[in-house]
Amino acid sequence: MPPPDYDPLAPVNLRDPYPTYALMREHAPVLWHDRMQCWVVSRYADCVAVLRDHDTFARDPRRVGEALSEPSLSVQSLDPPELGPLRRLLMNAVHAHDLDGFAQRGRERAADLLSVLAEKETFDVVADFASPFSLESVCDLLGVDRPEPGSFVAASDAIMRSMDAGLRPETAEPGRLARHQLSALVASWFADSGKPGLLADMRRGAPTVGVPETYVRNTARVLFQGGYSTMVAAIGNVVALLMERPGLLERLGASEFRHCGIDEMIRYDGPVQGTSRTATCAATIGSTRIAAGQTVLVLYAAANHDPEQFARPDELLLDRSPNPHLGFGWGPHACAGTILAQTVLHAVVDALAEHPDRLCPSGSFARRRTATMRGWERLPAAFAPVTRTTSTEESP
Repeated sequence: MPPPDYDPLAPVNLRDPYPTYALMREHAPVLWHDRMQCWVVSRYADCVAVLRDHDTFARDPRRVGEALSEPSLSVQSLDPPELGPLRRLLMNAVHAHDLDGFAQRGRERAADLLSVLAEKETFDVVADFASPFSLESVCDLLGVDRPEPGSFVAASDAIMRSMDAGLRPETAEPGRLARHQLSALVASWFADSGKPGLLADMRRGAPTVGVPETYVRNTARVLFQGGYSTMVAAIGNVVALLMERPGLLERLGASEFRHCGIDEMIRYDGPVQGTSRTATCAATIGSTRIAAGQTVLVLYAAANHDPEQFARPDELLLDRSPNPHLGFGWGPHACAGTILAQTVLHAVVDALAEHPDRLCPSGSFARRRTATMRGWERLPAAFAPVTRTTSTEESP
């Protein structure tokens, strides 16, 4: 059988990429992609092997002789050992954060937004709920003032689309300009004394562990924009599942399903589809020889549906445990904000479960035309009264 024709932006794959991922895992688990000029890895074991071996597969392009501009030096791009002090600084700030307070404010924020939206005949979950909720949440987390939403959302969108520059080269320059715009915003935060939050904690701790201020600034930009865009996509994916599957929200309300269930929803249809690494030397993945300098695209989403790792992978099993999915990455570059992302999703699910009415679709859903980040362009919705049945039996 010829290798599958993998076009991440094809309408069929935007709608449902998982059948294509299954074909790739079976017939071309290490697939050369001409347009992106990279190897695409789709089996779980191979993906984890690449992510673990940071000596052979680099995130930092300087290790293979490529340039990396100063604004790109962040927790997202550095490799061990240089990454170590910066990542520890970030993780210490995360663990020192008042997670209970953050969670409570998230529940209140979500509930307030839903109450306002319930007064409307119809609204869009992405534009009217996920976007403003995520922006307020990431500002709360970092301890910064909220920027003007319109310009920030446009800049974030340009950066997210530029992640697909290998498929759409025209997105690269708008993304570069947007990063420059956000870098100016971050610089303004450093001019202020700062509120309590992750940014203040990192700034305070950086000198004692020898982390340059440039790294902290760039990491703040990555956390702000990346946290926002990933949060918007994750909330959209979760809420879409809740609307498409009646009874799912009620099942998540059961204590035995709550944590595992939300984690399973990330495995089942997570926002980040993959990440890239560059081979620092000749290597082998499976039976495929990778030349030094070649790029390897690790498909998280394909790995998360690999039947060799997950029983009944194409089913949403709320009690799946253990669940070692790659929805938040793996290894030295695993998402540092995993616990914060889970806290936000719990807050959204809690607010929806406690709302007196049920959220229902009010039109056709439309996927965003992006490959690296899987999210929704449009999720029209409305609240409908919950129909409650009354028993006709007499009380004993």
